[in-house]
This record gives sequence, structure tokens and C-alpha cells, in this order.
Amino acid sequence: MSDLAATGGAAARAGGSAFPGVVLRIAARELRGGVQGFVVFLLCLALGVAAIAGVGSLARGLTEGLQREGRVILGGDASFSLIHREATAQERATLDAKGRVSGIAAMRAMARAPSGDSTLVELKAVDGAWPLVGAATLDPARPLADLLAERDGVYGAVVDPALLARLNLKVGDRVELGVSTFELRATLEREPDQLSAGLGFGPRVLVSDAALRASELLQPGSLVRWTYRVVLPGAASDDQVAALIADVEREAKDAGFEARSRLNAAPQLERNLNRFTQFLTIVGLTALIVGGVGVANAVAAFVDRKRETIATLKSVGASGRTVFLIHLAEVAALGLLGIAIGLAAGAAIPFAAAWALKDLLPLPLAPSVFPRELALAFAYGALTALAFTFWPLGRAHDVPVAALFRDQVDPGRRWPRSAYIVATVLAVAALATLAVYASYDRRIAGIFVVAAIAAFVALRLVASGVMALAARLPRPKTVELKLALANIHRPGALTPSVVLSLGLGLVLLVALTLIDSSIRRQLSNELPQKAPAFFFLDIPSAERDAFDEAVRRDAPDAELNSVPMLRGSFVSIKGQPVDEVSVDPEFRWALRGDRGVTFAETPPEGSKVVEGEWWAKDHAGDVLVSFDRRLANALGLVIGDEIEVNVLGRTIGAKVANLREIAWETMGINFFMVFSPNAFAGAPYMNLATVAFPGGADDARELGLLRDLTKAFPSLTAVRVKDALASINVIVGNLALAIRAASAVTLVASVLVLAGALAAGRRRRVYEAVVLKTLGATRWRLLAAFAAEYALLGLVTAVFGLVVGSLAAWGVTSNIMRIDFAFDPLGAGFAALVSLMLTVTLGLIGAWRVLGETPARHLRNL
Repeated sequence: MSDLAATGGAAARAGGSAFPGVVLRIAARELRGGVQGFVVFLLCLALGVAAIAGVGSLARGLTEGLQREGRVILGGDASFSLIHREATAQERATLDAKGRVSGIAAMRAMARAPSGDSTLVELKAVDGAWPLVGAATLDPARPLADLLAERDGVYGAVVDPALLARLNLKVGDRVELGVSTFELRATLEREPDQLSAGLGFGPRVLVSDAALRASELLQPGSLVRWTYRVVLPGAASDDQVAALIADVEREAKDAGFEARSRLNAAPQLERNLNRFTQFLTIVGLTALIVGGVGVANAVAAFVDRKRETIATLKSVGASGRTVFLIHLAEVAALGLLGIAIGLAAGAAIPFAAAWALKDLLPLPLAPSVFPRELALAFAYGALTALAFTFWPLGRAHDVPVAALFRDQVDPGRRWPRSAYIVATVLAVAALATLAVYASYDRRIAGIFVVAAIAAFVALRLVASGVMALAARLPRPKTVELKLALANIHRPGALTPSVVLSLGLGLVLLVALTLIDSSIRRQLSNELPQKAPAFFFLDIPSAERDAFDEAVRRDAPDAELNSVPMLRGSFVSIKGQPVDEVSVDPEFRWALRGDRGVTFAETPPEGSKVVEGEWWAKDHAGDVLVSFDRRLANALGLVIGDEIEVNVLGRTIGAKVANLREIAWETMGINFFMVFSPNAFAGAPYMNLATVAFPGGADDARELGLLRDLTKAFPSLTAVRVKDALASINVIVGNLALAIRAASAVTLVASVLVLAGALAAGRRRRVYEAVVLKTLGATRWRLLAAFAAEYALLGLVTAVFGLVVGSLAAWGVTSNIMRIDFAFDPLGAGFAALVSLMLTVTLGLIGAWRVLGETPARHLRNL
């Protein structure tokens, strides 16, 4: 009692002014009792902050690893790429004047084994200077030039071990590529510049540039990328690399080079890493918001436990503001402790990942302590703590001493004064603003913020609705149900806490489950049914008729469709250089690198002209182009606007003649840009063809057709849809595993909040149980009443989570991913069942502890 008196005296001396020193001294004295009742508070903050700090730090470590190893990943200080054609002698001389140069050709081809089996491979032809930076790991370890050299008319090849497994071959066997035979002389265990190439659909095959030319795979218009890596003399600075790129673009301005420096060695990988990081950060933020409910519960319980102290402070003259600041200081100190624990755990994650995954992670990881990422996680944690603290702490500001004591038997609903409501709103607004402006894609972050606020409000309304309904329902005859309904709507009920904590986590869990099932159904069921069996690339125009005849002979019932195909990159839009064009982030990909283009006399199948008119079949005037309407709108293009595209090293200007709506779901051959035929008069080009079996075909028939066509047309490249989808399925499966692991953080936070809510209400439950047991209620009857209460709350939460999670999944799949939504009742139902079981199980565990209390000990204190 002496401590309490001293505290009251100090508060009274502070009076209404609440001097900071006095407030902090009183708060420190109050905290001497330890953190009892704040374990869930600490864990909720630590868990959410650790998730955000860990994801951010790991992503930053990977990004810095990519930048640190950028020279090795790129294969030089800078690279310059062309599609379809090699650099001219003059262009090559420009590059040679800058430093050491290595030329590489990359394309897809078909490798044919002596057994007749064939498979798609990623073919890479290198010169004697490759690799300029880094080293390839080969088995057996011999000089690369010897392994790739010609011996007795047969060139050597170094291959990915996956090719040996796929075609049942071994080192020393032979395969055919184009018209040439290659001896497999070694396996490629590590390729230094593999990451810069992006995603591949087949095993790597490494050959010499001379071997590629002998294979006759290089035809006019072949889909091949020529890349020239340049290494500057000495230890070149970033400014020197930038100057190199600027000089080449100025001296060879008509070449159409796609330039890349060591600072962005794998841009597509970095973009995907940023997107995935944002998603995982959002998941972590969801866990933090769910944990915020636990923070609010813990603070409310803290205020409840401090009634006598608050009453004493006010009775000796302390103002409501002083009381608020004292307890805010206590909560802030504990909040900082929880955030510090989370930051420490998050900072350790990159180091743990580097140690545990050193032999599995295909990306360079540079673990370190990253202040910016930790500061961002700190800001998220601090704003979340404040957003969920002001309201429950503020409710005690204007409550008279008598009301604080009366709360033990008649707890009334009170709103805090307007200052605390405004402070709560400002904290929430700051948290939302930070989530949007710190994200990679602000549009997606904005959608998340709006959805999170809407879900939070909806859950609170659901909880209020359930309480109101329970209060108005007829009283059942069964005592247990009568007690359960009374517990749901009584003052101080656990209903809001249970619905909020489990509801938010369940919405996320159901949404992710249904998104995953929709993607898998699209890949495994719908796409194979809609998509053709094969895509055939690099069909020379001179062989197109022969190819068509071969397909109709071997598969007379198959549907064959073919169109010309070239690759081009934007040079300017409406007279503005493409680098200066502002475009919606969703469509920024269109301006990066090269795009597939074609020409046609009539609109492609599966597309409909919605603005403008199609050109005449014999059009011979200005070059015209037809655009996909969504892409045209994103680029700000209207009928009559002009664009420039570099195709085959030639810049072609065209006027927008019409806009189309493309039904991509038909899986027909379509392009975002279709030119009038006079655009490429006399230009060499290849054809793209699809072959589909309307009634489906078994593997034996598909593989038989593939074997016959690749043998008859050696330069042909075939992509079997089933194989491509299988590769994508593996990637999707790995991503889904990572997403589920991250989502488990939210589920753990939900469980913690639920456990905290039950613990926070334990004092009142003990009081009620003691009274009921004194009046003759048995332990099992009370346990049944509690079980019914938690089952009803869990059921309501499960239904809400199913409905809202399904709507969220539908919105993401239909409007963002643009795939068909597939409801998976088994997966969603399992998630809802888990939620129901958690509610009942944790509730009964808490109830059993409550019912284990002996009435005498508590009645003695009443």
C-alpha cells in the first residue's frame, strides 16, 4: 500500500500538468511488477514485426547479392542484345573498341536422341572468350574449348544433367540438333550467367558458335537472341559503365540494342522478387493487424486490472490526462520491448537462411543488418501498437472514481473522448499511408489497405449483430444454451475479440487457399483443354506448306493454325522516346525488351475490332497497326497516333488504325500488335503454328507426332503444352508452399489473440463461475455452456471467413490475375473447420482452468 500511496502522492503533485519526469517515474515504478498479462501483447507485436523485418531483410539481402554479383550474373560490365540478327561488322567494331567482348547466341531447339525421343532445350552458343567473368563448373573438369571442339566431324556439347535423365542418355552419347550430330562430353554443373537469362523451359545445352552455324538452325527470321558482353579495362566504376552504354547507344543508335548494365543484371528476377516481397510483407502486415486486436485486448485487460490504482490516483488529485500518460508510458515501454524482440528475430532471418539454404538457394544472398528495412518494420509495429492502444487507454480518462469501482458488477460501454478517437484515426491513417507508399506496387497496396479496413469494420459489425441477435432470441429451455447465449451478448463478452481475431486470419487463409486452387485448376484442367497440344516455332516460310502437309498427313483430325511471327521493341510512342513515356505500372512490361508482332490481311481469330476500321487486303499506303485496346489505353494511344518499332534492326513507323478486344481465354494465336502486310514486305520471317486435337490425344500420339515433325524439319522448335504446364506447376507449387508458410504467421497471430482474449476475460469468468457454482451449477454443465458459446462464435466466424475469403479470392483471380475463379469446397471447408476447432479447443482449455478455481478463495474477497 505504501507504493500505491507514493504513486498517488507523486501523481497529485504532478496535477493536471503531468510533467514528463514524474509520469515516467510513476510508470517505471508501476512496471516493477513485471509483464504479467502482457505476454500475448509482446508476442503479437514481436511476431508481426519479425515477419515484416525478416521478409524485408531477406529480400534486401537477395537484391544486394544480385547487385554484388551483378558482373558475374551478367557476364560482364554491360551487355547489348539483339533479336533475330547478329551485330553488323560496324556495330561489333563499336563494341570491340570499348573493351573485351564475348558474343553469345541463345535460342530454343529440339534435341533428338538416337532412340527417336526428342525434347525442347535451351541452346546457348558461346565463343572462345566466354565467360568473360566467373567460371563454368564442368564434370569432368576440362577446358571448355576442348569439350566443344570438332572431332572427326562431330562437335562437342556440354549439357544440363536433366537432359541426360530426360532422354535416358549418358556422357559420351550423341544427340542431334538441327542437321548436326553432337557428342555429349560433359555436364554443366554451374553456369555463371544463368540468372541473367531468365526462366527456361528446357535443359541447357552449351555448344560453340561454329557448331551452331553448322547446325543450320540459324535461318533468316529465326527466334534467336544475340548478346554481346563487354568488360571494361581495369576496375571500372558505375559511372564508367553508364558512360559505356551511353556511348554505344549514341554511336550505334540505329542498331536497336537492348542495353543492360551490371547494376541490373537480372531485371525480371528483381521485379519478381520485389512483387513477392510485397506480397509477403502484406501477409506480415496482416499478421500485425490481427495481433493489434491482441494488443487492444491486453491494454483493455491492463486497464481493468489497474482499477484500484487508477481510482487511487484520481482520488488524490491526478487528472485523467495524467492517468492516461502514465499508463501510455507503461504500454509504450512494453511495446518497444515487443518490437525490439521482433526486430532482433527479423534481422537474424537472412543469416539463418544463408546458413540453412547455402546449398539449395539458387540466388546470391548477402546477409547483413539492413537499417532501412528494420526502421520500416519498427514503424509498422509502432503505428500498429498506437492504433490499437489509444482507444482502450483513453476510455479511462473521464470515468469517475465511483464508476471505476462499479465496473466490477456493471461494466458499461464507454467511448473515449474525442482527442483519443482522433489519435486512433490518425494512427490508422499513418499506418495505411506507410503501407501504400513503402510498397513496390502502390495500387495493390491500396487495395489491401481498403480491403483490410473493410474486413475489420465488417467483422466488428458482425460481432455487434451476433450480440444483438443473441439478446433478442427467445430463451431456450436448456440451461446450457441459455447460459451460452447470455455469455455471447452480456457486457464485457468475448464476442468482438473472438470474431475479430479469428475472422481476419480466416479470411486470409480461405482467400489464399482458393487462389491457389484456382491457379492449379487453370494449369491442370482448363488450360490443357483450351490450349493446343503444341506450339511450333521457327517454321521457315519456304517450308510452311510442307509442314502443313506433314501435320495433316500424320494427324488429319488435328486443328492447325499458323501465322507469321517476328519480334520488335518500341522505339517511340507519339514521337516521345520510349524511355520517357509514362505508363501504368501494370503495363510497364510492354515497353521492356522485345514483343511478338505479326502482320495479317484480316483480324486474327479470337479478336474483335471495337474502334476504327481494319485495312483492306491490298493495302499499300502508310504502314498501319492494330492494338489491343487495354494496352493502347495504358499507353495513351488513340486512333491516328503514331508509334515506332524496331524489327530486324530496322525502325518502322506505323499509325494506329484500330483497336481490338482480344479473347485470350480462347488460347488462339494472338498478338498485342498486328501490322498491315506492307510493313514487312520482303523481310525474312518465321512462322508460329499451333496444333490442337479437338477430342484430346494420348501421350503416345502426341509424342509420335512430335518425333516425326522434328525429324522431318530439323530447324523446328516445338513446345509441348503439357510439359510447359508441368514446369510452371512446379514453380507455382514452390510459391504456394512459401505463401502458406508465410500465412501460418497470421494463423499463429490469430491463435495468440484468441488465447489472449480468453486470458483477458478470465477474471470475469472466474467471478461468474464462482457465483454459478455457489448456486448449484456443476462443472460439466458450465463446461457444456462454454462449449456451446465458443461453438456458436466459431461457427459465425467460419461462415464469415468462408464468404468474405471467397469474395476476396474471386476479386484477385478475376480482376488482377484474370483467370477463372474456382471454388474449392474441400480446401475452404477445411480452413473453416480448423477455425471452429481452434475456437472451441482454446475456449474449453481456458474454461477448464476457470472451473478449477475453488469458490471459497474468491468469495472471501467479495
